[in-house]
Amino acid sequence: MSAARHIPNVITCLNLISGTVAVIYAFQDNFDKALCFVILAAVFDFLDGLAARALHSYSDIGKELDSLSDIVSFGAAPSLILFNYLDGFTAVINGYVCYIPLIMAAFAAVRLARFNLDTRQNDNFLGLPVPAAALTASSLAATAVHYQEIANPLLANNYAVPAVVILLSILMVSEMPVFSMKFKSFKWKPNAQRYIFLCITIPVSAALLVLKIHWTGIVLAVFALYIIWNAAEALLRKLSDE
Repeated sequence: MSAARHIPNVITCLNLISGTVAVIYAFQDNFDKALCFVILAAVFDFLDGLAARALHSYSDIGKELDSLSDIVSFGAAPSLILFNYLDGFTAVINGYVCYIPLIMAAFAAVRLARFNLDTRQNDNFLGLPVPAAALTASSLAATAVHYQEIANPLLANNYAVPAVVILLSILMVSEMPVFSMKFKSFKWKPNAQRYIFLCITIPVSAALLVLKIHWTGIVLAVFALYIIWNAAEALLRKLSDE
């Protein structure tokens, strides 16, 4: 058991390594592989919590290590992916605009620090989780490369990508209720939102595959839907309370 208790931390370190590799591919302008390693980091981020619960191996160092790894994988990596994406358009945009995506790393750090201290976020979240923000940003750059005829007129300017970055950053530190995709049981009642979301995203993803949409676009569509779903639900709840 003494060796098994280190398994969650090993998985967390694999998250960190995956995020670091994503940064390397970002600077090589290989956004598909960068996105793959952000996704892999998210998988490890899910598995380390699963392993900790299964092995009853919770520790303060594990909690801190998880946050430090997430800052790299879901803060620095997506920021640098968008930085390098915009850097390819410095002939038509202001060079300083390339640096705006870096604020995502700062907001991700704030979000993670608040999450560690907030006892209200045990089952669901308040604010957009950093992996969701990271996957949205990373898949945006990767998808844009495959659909340049559509993406370049929309994104190769001084405003579009910064607007997305600012929106994602604000959502991360907001009080917007966001449902978690972590299942603690398979019962319908506590997981109704999750099941409904899966029942929509799985056939939508399959339809996009049939339409031969590039896989990066499917990732972008799923996480864009996740954000819109939660934002719409929060807005409707607020309107009903007034």
